[in-house]
Amino acid sequence: MTLDSGYLRGSIAAVHSVLRHSTCPENVFFHFVAAEFDPASPRVLTRLVLSVFPSLNFKVYIFREDTVINLISSSIREALENPLNYARNYLGDMLDPCVGRVIYLDSDVVVVDDVRKLWRAPLAGGRVIGAPEYCHANFTKYFTDGFWNDPVLSRAFASRRPCYFNTGVMVMDLVRWREGNFRKRIENWMELQRKKRIYELGSLPPFLLVFAGNVEAIDHRWNQHGLGGDNVNGLCRALHPGPVSLLHWSGKGKPWVRLDEKKPCPLDRLWEPYDLYNPRQVKDRVRIQNWGFSSSILVGYAHDLL
Repeated sequence: MTLDSGYLRGSIAAVHSVLRHSTCPENVFFHFVAAEFDPASPRVLTRLVLSVFPSLNFKVYIFREDTVINLISSSIREALENPLNYARNYLGDMLDPCVGRVIYLDSDVVVVDDVRKLWRAPLAGGRVIGAPEYCHANFTKYFTDGFWNDPVLSRAFASRRPCYFNTGVMVMDLVRWREGNFRKRIENWMELQRKKRIYELGSLPPFLLVFAGNVEAIDHRWNQHGLGGDNVNGLCRALHPGPVSLLHWSGKGKPWVRLDEKKPCPLDRLWEPYDLYNPRQVKDRVRIQNWGFSSSILVGYAHDLL
């Protein structure tokens, strides 16, 4: 899990939801990734997590932002440019070599089902990641006209049938990730983006370029996304039809912000019961800033990591 001062409240709620609905919470292991230069140091953030979950199984890894800072290009929303959004690209390098599989979760989620069901999702055919796919979405909008009009670049998907997937919920095989050097494949597209504008939306498009069309499709119930509205206005949205195992406030609007402003969307009330974090309790220990970047959670099972 990436820990940051701006999204800590969401992270605490997400962890709470995972533990609350897990059949064996003692077997769930959290990997926290903290930015080296967060306004609150990784050590302080670690103490804050322990103050809420004294018996939590977890480890904190330090993400050096200079690893990726020179690869980041401007996005449609400034919050999407924060280096911590790109930490998932480096999980294979940061996490211990014995960690072979993780569930990657953004911190603006709540899990309302046993996460072990998601953990057990098979990754067939040598696939590296699994995620809910949305093949009805207009895939072309995630890349610029310059990309699609380029006769070479537009062939990137020639041998695949790409579908949009949201990178805020993924099952990841880190053994295959490391073997395939997928970090470098993503970085190659980011380097090209710095030279020629081929997308507008932060850290998502490089993942699409590398994986779209080769993702293990997971049931949509595991990512009821978009509850935060779009990346500009963050308006209220309704649930998609069908069963729900995970609620995801992707987009500009965050439930804790709207609740504090006394302007909640109806679905924000579903997030509220998991809210354990009170920034007033720690204001003398850490200066909480209203940064808008997204942090994330990595979930494993302790007995699988031995």
